[in-house]
Formats: sequence, C-alpha cells, structure tokens
Amino acid sequence: MTSPAFPALIPPGSTIGILGGGQLGRMTALAAARLGYSTHVFCPELDSPAAQVCTAITNADYTDEAALARFADAVDVVTLEFENIPLFPVEFLAARKPMRPGPKALATGQDRVSEKTFFNGFAETAPWRAVTTLPELEAAVAAIGTPAVLKTARMGYDGKGQVKIMPGDDLAAAWASLRTDNAILEGFVTFTKEISVIVARSPQGQTAAYCPVENVHTNHVLDTTTAPAPISDALTAEAMRIAGTAAAELDLVGLLAVEMFVTADGRVLVNEMAPRPHNSGHWTMDACLTDQFEQLVRAVCGLPLGSPERRCDAVMKNLLGDDIQNWPELLANPQAKLHLYGKAEARPGRKMGHVNFLKG
Repeated sequence: MTSPAFPALIPPGSTIGILGGGQLGRMTALAAARLGYSTHVFCPELDSPAAQVCTAITNADYTDEAALARFADAVDVVTLEFENIPLFPVEFLAARKPMRPGPKALATGQDRVSEKTFFNGFAETAPWRAVTTLPELEAAVAAIGTPAVLKTARMGYDGKGQVKIMPGDDLAAAWASLRTDNAILEGFVTFTKEISVIVARSPQGQTAAYCPVENVHTNHVLDTTTAPAPISDALTAEAMRIAGTAAAELDLVGLLAVEMFVTADGRVLVNEMAPRPHNSGHWTMDACLTDQFEQLVRAVCGLPLGSPERRCDAVMKNLLGDDIQNWPELLANPQAKLHLYGKAEARPGRKMGHVNFLKG
C-alpha cells in the first residue's frame, strides 16, 4: 500500500500518538505537554510509566487491528519510544497518519544483518557474518576468529539474546542456546571508548545533532554517560558525520541514536542504532538548550528544531533497582538533577530513573 501524502506541520493543540509506554514515552509526553500537545499512548501494559502522564491510553496488543484503527483516528501523528515491536503496526499506521520515524528506519534497526549492511555503505563496523545454521556459525568463527559474540539478529537488547564465544567453546551448544535460525556473529573490537551521537531530523530535512558522549556499560546495561566525550575534534566530526548520513539515508523523521566504538588506532566503528530517544541522551534534559525529548516532538511535528547546544557539561547515571533508594541524598545535592520513572517495583537491573550531575 502506498502511504498518502501528509502535511509536514502538526501544530500545537494536536495529539501525538506514541507506540510504547516506557520511560522514554513518559518523558516524551512531558515534553509534548510543554509545547501544547496532547499525547495518546498505545501499549499492552496496564500501568506503564507513560500512562501516568499522557492524555489518553489504548491498552492492546500491537497487532490488534481494530485497536490500531481507533488509535489512528484519535491522533494526528505517531512516533515510537522503543523499536522492539512488530513492523506491522508501524506499516498499518503509516498508511493512515504521519508515522515518524517510518517503517524503513524501524525495519533497518530491528535486524542486525540489515543494520550492519546499511552502515557498511558509509562507515566501518566490527567484522561480522550472518549465521542461520550451525555449519554457517562454524565457518563464521573460522573466518572472524575468537573471541566473538553470537547474537540473535532480531529483538535483542541490554545484553539479551547473545552469547560470547571464546577459543575452544562448544559451538553447537552456543548455537542451541540462542534458539533461533537468524543470527549474526560479530568479532571482538579492541576499543578505547564507547560513544554515541543523537541526531534529529525534521520532515523538511533540517538536522540538529548533539555532541558525542562517552558511555560506560556494566553487565551490558548503560551505567554512565559523560558529555562531551573526551575525544579529538577529528573523531567528533567523524562520529557526527556517520550519524547525520544515517539519518539522511534512512529519510528519518524523528531522532536517531548511533552507538559507536573508538579504536586505539583512531577509527570510529558503528555498533548499532536506535530510531528513538536514547538512554545516552538523558543528560540533555538538564544540560542542553533543547533536550532530546523536546527535540523529538519538534521533529515529528515539523516544528523548527531547537538548539542542541550544551549549557554545561554533565554526567548521567542510571538508577537501577535499589539505586532508587538514594533519592534523598541525590535531591540534597545541588549539582544533581533527579528523574524518576514512576515504576512501582524495583528489580535488579531495572531502570528506575536517572540522575544528571551538572558540571560548572
């Protein structure tokens, strides 16, 4: 089906539909309200963080056509707050209302093989091979070597859906553990830093990128983000070139986060992307003239993009599980800005909030 032409501008007073009810949707809804928009969240969960602050909510499965049709009738534009959803609802909604970002960005980001192939058109990545059978895994290991990481091609995040392969490991057991016939083997990269860049792009093609930031992960989950990343001007320019090129090639409208490695010999290698607000952009909420969530609203509604300029440097720290119990001392720190997500239960590794420590 060919999508109809939609207006670029969605004026204040309109309703923004958000696919997904997590903390990213919550913070998007709060930013939308500041600009005079209503928000309508579509998600299966009954008590999601976004539901606590939005104007309306549809609780239904992402493949429920009747619910999707009602949702489309109730909103003026649709965006998403996470990408691990079926492609079907995005295609369904894109035929009825402006869907920003559209199916192309989602389809590319959901599949690691498509994602690596896409980026290799204009950037470097770690060595990789698509794997659909045990013999293909054996051939990929022989070609790439070990250590390596075997990942599901689809639906993995925060360390889920992957297994490390070391010299001498049982490849049959590793292959069986993923329970898939659609995977990718990635060679290990010796890197000095993990960085990311978030870029916004409007329907009119205007772009605005935030400075590269340095990310530190613990147990595959982001722990801290330091803005700006302590890298050279040349590496900064290359990282921003890659993110800007990706957004343009995808014809993306919205936000795109691109995670990258900086190698010891001064190269920038793309790891993965996410066509949505990103954990590594939470620092912008207190340290930038325009934060990533307001920027998303501006982009998907066709408004002029805001300035991504930093007011100050910052360090963002995720609050996982019982870390949330430290809220009294964080609130007492004049350099700390606390953001809690309204989640009722603190579980180990669960993102309960974050704190931005402002510098200078």
